[in-house]
Amino acid sequence: MQRAYLNGVRVLSVLLCALGVALVVVTLANGGGAAARGVVLGALLAALGVGRLWLSRHRDGGRTGR
Repeated sequence: MQRAYLNGVRVLSVLLCALGVALVVVTLANGGGAAARGVVLGALLAALGVGRLWLSRHRDGGRTGR
């Protein structure tokens, strides 16, 4: 059960990061500037995803791929 939880957290973390990057790319492609809401929100989502992924890797003692 613990392994399933950690895998779920990792999948959602990667999805959050991908969503954030996509939001930044779409905002910039549509002419948004560096301070546009889409860029700021996308950067925050990407940072949240990366942070959750980093924390989940350290939570299991660094045992990845097992």
